Order: sequence, then C-alpha cells, then structure tokens
Amino acid sequence: MPKDIPVSNGNLLCNFDQDYRIRDLYFPLIGQENHSKGRPFRFGVWVDGRCSWIGPEWEKDLRYHDNSLVTLVSLKNESLGLELRCHDTVDADSDVYIKKIEVTDTMKKERRIRLFFCHDFHLYGNDIGDTAYFDPRTRAIIHYKANRYFLICCSGAGRHGVEHYSCGDKEMPGREGTWRDAEDGELSGNPISWGSADSTVGIWLDLAPGGKATAYYWIAAGTNYRDVAGLNRDVMNRSPEECIRRTSGYWKTWVGKEERTFGDLPRAVIEIFNRSLLVLRTQIDNRGAIIAANDSDIVRFGRDTYSYMWGRDGAFVAAALAKTGYSHVCMKFFDFCSRVISEEGYLYQHYNPDGSLASNWHSWLIDGKEVLPVQEDSTALILWALWIHYDCSKDVEFIRSLYKRLIKKAAGFLLAHRDPETLLPMPSYDLWEERYGVHSFTTAAVIAGLGAAARFARLFGDSAPAVEYETAALQMRKALKRHLYHTGLRRYARSGYRNDDGYELDEVIDVSLMGLATLGVFSPEEPEIVETAEAVREQLWIETPVGGYARYQDDVYQRPVDAPDGTPGNPWFISTLWLAEYLVSRAKDLRGLHEALPGIHWCVNNALPSGVLAEQLHPLTGAPLSVSPLTWSHSAFVWVAHQYAEKFTSMKS
Repeated sequence: MPKDIPVSNGNLLCNFDQDYRIRDLYFPLIGQENHSKGRPFRFGVWVDGRCSWIGPEWEKDLRYHDNSLVTLVSLKNESLGLELRCHDTVDADSDVYIKKIEVTDTMKKERRIRLFFCHDFHLYGNDIGDTAYFDPRTRAIIHYKANRYFLICCSGAGRHGVEHYSCGDKEMPGREGTWRDAEDGELSGNPISWGSADSTVGIWLDLAPGGKATAYYWIAAGTNYRDVAGLNRDVMNRSPEECIRRTSGYWKTWVGKEERTFGDLPRAVIEIFNRSLLVLRTQIDNRGAIIAANDSDIVRFGRDTYSYMWGRDGAFVAAALAKTGYSHVCMKFFDFCSRVISEEGYLYQHYNPDGSLASNWHSWLIDGKEVLPVQEDSTALILWALWIHYDCSKDVEFIRSLYKRLIKKAAGFLLAHRDPETLLPMPSYDLWEERYGVHSFTTAAVIAGLGAAARFARLFGDSAPAVEYETAALQMRKALKRHLYHTGLRRYARSGYRNDDGYELDEVIDVSLMGLATLGVFSPEEPEIVETAEAVREQLWIETPVGGYARYQDDVYQRPVDAPDGTPGNPWFISTLWLAEYLVSRAKDLRGLHEALPGIHWCVNNALPSGVLAEQLHPLTGAPLSVSPLTWSHSAFVWVAHQYAEKFTSMKS
C-alpha cells in the first residue's frame, strides 16, 4: 500500500497509508529508526454501539492544505452518519506530531462519539523491551525504551489530558493489541505494559443533532522523559490549534519564498511543482542526508529499504533544490557527502542517514576478480550538482571549504578510474544497480563531473588540475562517441563490455541514454542523439491507457503478473520526465517546447490526489508500485518544470 501525505520537520517523519493510518514513524533521523516498523497505528470511531476503524468502509480524500505540510483529510461514513475533517502536521519548530479532528453528525440526532487512537510502537525497530504506561504527572501515555521516548496526549470537549486509555500486550497468542479492547467502546484503564507493548487512548465527544465537535491529539518525540514532558507542556500552553496555524504559515512562506514565473504552464502543474518541493523537504534529514524514499512497504519485497542516501538520487535532488532557491538544504547535503566520501574519492552505493555505510547490493567479486562495488555516476553527479549549487548561490566561501576534501578527492578518483587504452571509465555498476560494465549514462556523468571539477579548479586558480580535468573530459567524450555508438542501430548503446577488440555493445534501449544530452555531453540536436531519442520514444512508451515511459526494454523490476505481453516495463515518473527534459533542451520555438507538455501533464494526471509521486505505476491500473513517494520523482518534476519555464521565458524575451 503506497504511503501518502507525509509530514515532517527534518527530525520527525510520519507517513500515512491510503487508509489514513500512520505506518512509518522516524525519529530522530529521517529514514533511520522506524519506530512503527511499518505496522499501522489504527484510528477509529465508536458510535451507536458500533466501532469502525478508518479503512475501506470509509470514503477518504487525502490531500494537503495548499502550499503547506498540513494535511486536509475528509472522511465520510454514511452508515454511521458521520463526517470527519482532519488536519495533521509535524510542528515546524518542535518534534511533535499534531492531529486536529472535526467531527460532524449527519443523522440529525444527539450522539456520543468516541475516538480511538492505537499505537503499535516497535521502538528502535523491534518489539523487545518496550514499556508503555500512563503517566499521571502529564496525564499522558508514554512509550519508551533506552533513549527513545514518545508521549501521547489529547484534548477535546474542553478537557485536557488522557482520560480513557489502555496499555497492553500485542503479537502474542490471544493478545492482538489494545485496539481490540476499544471495539466495545470502552478501555480497560490498564496503566502499564512492558515487553511487546502497545496502547490505545480515547476521546469522548458529545454532538448535538447535526452538530460539530473538535478534538486534538499529539505525539511528542524525545530522547528522555524531560524532553517529551516539556514538549507536551509547550503544546498545552500554546494550544495545538496555534501549533498547526504557525506550522502552516511557515511552510507557505518556505515554498513561496522565491518569485517564480512558470511561462504557459497551467495551474495544475504549478500545484504539483510546489507540492514536490514540500514533499522533497519531508524526505531530507536536518543533518544533510537526502533519503531516496521512506516507504517501509518495500521491506517486504527484498528485506531491505530505500531509506538510504544514494549519491545519485541526492545529487539530482540537490540540483533541483539549488535551481529553485533552496541552497541551505543543499549545503548540508554536500557537507554530508564530504564526510562520507572514501579516502580514495568515491562514494559507496548508499549510506544511512547518520553517515554510516548502509547495506551494499553490489558484489566485490565478478568473474573471480576483485572489483569496486560502486556506481561511478553517483560520485560524478555530486560534482555536477555542486557546480549547479555554486552557479545559483555564488557562495564561494562554502565551495572553498569543500575543494580539497570533496571536489579534488572525487575528481582524482574519476581521473584514476579510467581504461588507459580506451580512456572510458573503468567498469562499474550502472545507475539502475543491475549491470556491471561501461555505461553510456555513467560516462556522461563522469564527463559532467570532470567538467564541473575543472571549473572549480579555475575558480580557485588551480590551473594544472583544471587542464587535467578538462583534457580527460574531452578525451572521454571522444571515446564515448568512438566506442559506445552503435553504427548498425544508428544510436548509442546503453553499455559496453570490454573485450580484445574494444567493447561488446548492449543493444537494449534505455531511457538513461537521454543523459548524453541533458548532462551536456552532446548537443540535443546532434543526429546521433536525435536518433537515440526517437528510439526511446518508439520503444519505451507503454501502449496501455495508463501510458508513460519504461526505463528500458524488458524491465522486470516490480513487474506485475498481469502486465500485457510486449510491455517494455512499468511506467516510471523519472523516465517520462527525462524524455520531457530532453524535448525542452532541444526546443527552438514554442511549438518544439510544447512537445514536452504531454510528459509533464502525464505526471500531474498520475499523481495521487495529494500530489505525491510514486516510483512507478501499474501499466494497466495506474496504481502506485514500489515506493511512494520517491524523492527522485519529485526532484525530476521540479527540475523539468523549472527548465521548461526558463526556456519559455528566454523565447519570449
């Protein structure tokens, strides 16, 4: 089930699923320590002798307030005669998740409503040694283990603090959890549980016929009792309503801080642009790590997660944020990269948000020979993105602090990691993390990275390295054309595999070939590039009502069993946007520029109602597949919309 309407402040992240249940709760690092372990925190209503958990029997509309990270959720249940309007956020200035619930009676009769909130915590990602208890000092429920504390409190009908609660056991024979205790409308009041512990709190509301009532609920996160008790006191003193109002105002200011022109892009595109900026911020840890995705459902697929910092994904996100005026976020990311880069100058596949090395999907041994388990494009793209950051911010002092410990290190590796005969990069894993060889996209990224390093070297008067980087980039560009262009197909090959005669070429068409133009290696108008782009358009379009572009022919990753025969793969947002980006880059007039619009509109039309973009879609149903949201999808949308608007403005000037 895809995640939707994430809310975060860079320390605390809450993900909801499409049934409006909290499913992921990360603290104090975004993407590290999921304290729910992907299990649902149920939210339900008891009325007229019946308990209903928010789920399939409710009509749900999950959205955000315009230009903010405060949700706007509508829930209707005709059989119960109730409508709920909910607003969720994580406070911009403190680590507190807050929910406002407005309940409306539609049966026109006097009623007592009981709201229940269940907490299936797995502190530190496991259910061993947790404690849940009612704290009479704060009149709240507290879950804690070691240095992780979560305080749950509420208010409603003029009363403050938890009055109805139960602490209990879960995941044990005959003990499903305290949510079962709530289904008769009452809670036992058990004050403590330990081991595999959960809890439920309730709020009692009285409704006049056709009337409304409002309640608030919040979770404070900290590393000790004093922290969470203090946060709880702050919410009480300021009022939860004021916390929501203030946070909404902050995010509206944040997303609207730059004056932007969007050319002739319609309102719907602008809305997804702004939403993408906000969603990107939810996936970025305050210490600099840009996380690929925080949807825990992917764990069931491969027993691993996307909650890592990939250099590749992070570079694309940082470039998009730099272009749109968010240099401060980028600075922390580049500083993070400078801390984790190896002494030899390369990035490994991915890192945990705290900077430690994450699980590695790449082997150190291929055909009995030792290899580096890296994707060289990740290292190169960091340099490419860093130059974009500098070009937008002109913060030379910040760049100087990175020149030796990041720029020269990475550029030195790119220089050393070349085939001495062909001058192409030595083999590495491709950007899709599936093949080991010499790849056209990787080569384009290395050329772009070396070009950026040369410009930095000249910026600091470092002439000899500048010449060396420039020469290597020029040689590699020529080698790319010589060795990875397929004369028989009259287009570029996605990869080459070294043999005695040069390279055996991989003829599979791949959307990443658009990087040859969009990374600035070749002109988008060169005949070989035009032919390559046409092959992408012809062979990777999904011939179903959903449409969109696949990554490459015969892509089986997350392929559903009912995918039509002959479908090249699932439609990906980044694939569709990369082709749109190419069309923007080659446009000479408005007619040419408008060729990119169908791809942009496709993304808008296939976003969730909240504006969230997944990684990929089911080719028949359009349902999100893999992770949702994918940070890379949102950065690609921001980048392409920005490029389109810039091109439009230049044509009109």
